[in-house]
Amino acid sequence: MSYAIYLPSYSIGTDAYQEIGEICRPYGTKAVAIGGKKAIAAVKEKLISALGKNGLELLGFLWYGGEAGYEQVEALESERWLKQAEMIFAVGGGKALDTAKLLGHRVNKPVFTFPTIASNCSACTSVSILYRPDGSFLQPYFFQKPPVHAFIDTQIIASSPSRYMWAGMGDTYAKYFESTVSSRGESLPHYISLGIANSLMCYQPIIQYGQKALADAGAGCASWEFEQAVLSIIVSTGVASILLCTDHVIDYNTGLAHAVYYALTSFHQTERRLHGEIVALGVLVLLLADKDMEHFHQVYRFHQKVGLPTKLTQLGICKEEFLQVAKQAAVMKDIEHYPYPVTEEMLINAFLTLEEMK
Repeated sequence: MSYAIYLPSYSIGTDAYQEIGEICRPYGTKAVAIGGKKAIAAVKEKLISALGKNGLELLGFLWYGGEAGYEQVEALESERWLKQAEMIFAVGGGKALDTAKLLGHRVNKPVFTFPTIASNCSACTSVSILYRPDGSFLQPYFFQKPPVHAFIDTQIIASSPSRYMWAGMGDTYAKYFESTVSSRGESLPHYISLGIANSLMCYQPIIQYGQKALADAGAGCASWEFEQAVLSIIVSTGVASILLCTDHVIDYNTGLAHAVYYALTSFHQTERRLHGEIVALGVLVLLLADKDMEHFHQVYRFHQKVGLPTKLTQLGICKEEFLQVAKQAAVMKDIEHYPYPVTEEMLINAFLTLEEMK
């Protein structure tokens, strides 16, 4: 079988935007920026200055529409600035970037990403996660290639609310545990094996530097430790996801942590919780179910240090609801490709074990 792999290209640092001229000029001179309102405000001055110094023109800023879906993309397709632009600059968090990525794909224009928070790997992945107008999940939309280049300005990200990085850390190290468990005992093609090997970089830097990175983020400081955490969340996870999803299936890119997440999202108590915050708790459940106590204690201590949840009751789920959570999680597609059956009893035992820990 012949196949092609396209991996992310990126610049990172407090002066990452200074690379714009060299990297973008081969694709044209006119760009339109599409993103969230707060994100646009955060990058506007710095982005306009960098473009001006490099002889590029920014036609204007467009709001992405508030949701990542076909409706938002179709509305943007008729915008005058988009039609005039030769490049699309995607600015903001995951939904804004995913919207602009799909838009670029549909209108056949190159997309460059400018993440303003470190909560996910959208800036470097070749997939957009799409939602219905009511905010419910619709589907993933896979592309052959990731964005042309990601400009990761660490000072802009350090100036954003640190809770996004806090939650993003949990979603990041889930990649390591879910891919290694889901692939256990299998003979794998090179790209899957490479993705799993790379996923270690979704775990080690977070455990090693995450606490200091969060403290620095809270102070608006783009330190070296902060940069390592940002790279883990945005780049390492993006590389792993591309490799693990080369076949456009999720077998190795998800697992029990996300099964627990999707089960918990059906409860109103979790409506205001961040995705990675809930997935982080799912990682603890995964490790207990897998009887990987060495990693469990390491991750559990990290949660205690940074304030990530360690039990379901911290999310407002009462013990009487544990069985309902277990029933829903045990039938999720995320654990269809697993080396052993995940039972309701196994999950309830994990939930109760977490409740008993101090």
